[in-house]
Amino acid sequence: MSPTPRLLLSCIILLAASFARAHEVPAEMTAAANSFLGALNADQKKQATYPLTDAERENWNFVPIARQGLPLKKMTPEQGALGIALLRTGLSHTGLAKAQAIMQLELFLKEAEKGNAKQVRDPVNYFVTIFGEPAADQSWGWRFEGHHMSFNFTIVDGKQVFFAPGFMGTNPAEVRSGPRKGERVLGGDEDMGIAFVNSLDATQRKTAIIAEKAFTEIVTKNDKRVSPLSPAGIASPQLTPAQREKLVALVKHHLARWRPELAAENFAAITAAGLDQLTFAWAGGLDRSQQTYYRIQGPTFLIEFDNSQGNGNHVHSTFRDFKGDFGHDLLAEHYAKEHAKK
Repeated sequence: MSPTPRLLLSCIILLAASFARAHEVPAEMTAAANSFLGALNADQKKQATYPLTDAERENWNFVPIARQGLPLKKMTPEQGALGIALLRTGLSHTGLAKAQAIMQLELFLKEAEKGNAKQVRDPVNYFVTIFGEPAADQSWGWRFEGHHMSFNFTIVDGKQVFFAPGFMGTNPAEVRSGPRKGERVLGGDEDMGIAFVNSLDATQRKTAIIAEKAFTEIVTKNDKRVSPLSPAGIASPQLTPAQREKLVALVKHHLARWRPELAAENFAAITAAGLDQLTFAWAGGLDRSQQTYYRIQGPTFLIEFDNSQGNGNHVHSTFRDFKGDFGHDLLAEHYAKEHAKK
């Protein structure tokens, strides 16, 4: 069924409103970052800040390692609240709730791993790092990162925001004991992926399933740059209309952890590149009792989901932008123009 002119007009108005709000995001991030930095003492500020061009900006990770930046545990409650307020400028309400739930899972791991001196589990061992000088007409960036979480934002010329690479993980994927029993922070990622692969018929699955066993990790890990992965799996034109709707819904679900303006702007770019170019690949079993992996790709982006570690109870999920990770391409263009002026 073709959309009516009235429906098309409504969509255009909503999209325009979304883009208008998206331009407010850099200003909010700049204000929140400066409020955070303004609350720090000189030593804390030195620990929390790096030049935008420093190699540390792309030194991202999601495992429990030593990190650079200022951890929540070394902040006062007021400073920590300002750090979370900065995170709130980049995430949706549901994204922030998931982020805070992931941080609290450190307490579960601390109890479950009691006596294991090799692991340090701490829900306030999450770091805020600012790269460059937050200003209305400047390019700068910021990161919120710790175990199983890495959000990397880049603001170019005070106008455009890039939010990849982005990572969320949970261990356990499902809490199976204690007062949080049954909690699945990233359960939607898993359930929607399983529902989609099970919507495929036998012929479609032969194309979509690229391995009988799930991979032991997301393929791109914490790489600084990524390219489309191969094999790509099944392409959108090979799906029924209903299946294509499910695939698009799964993409939107992953984007929904970021604030709506940024998610809408990114989905518009994905749409412009061609929803008919989307591909879906699966590895592993077809239900939650087995280890699973999937990837969704388009010309501009890659989503990976993996639940194979911990005997299929340990999730890693990432969103990558082939040209926009760390705002790389647009920043390179910006630096080239600035150099040409000199």
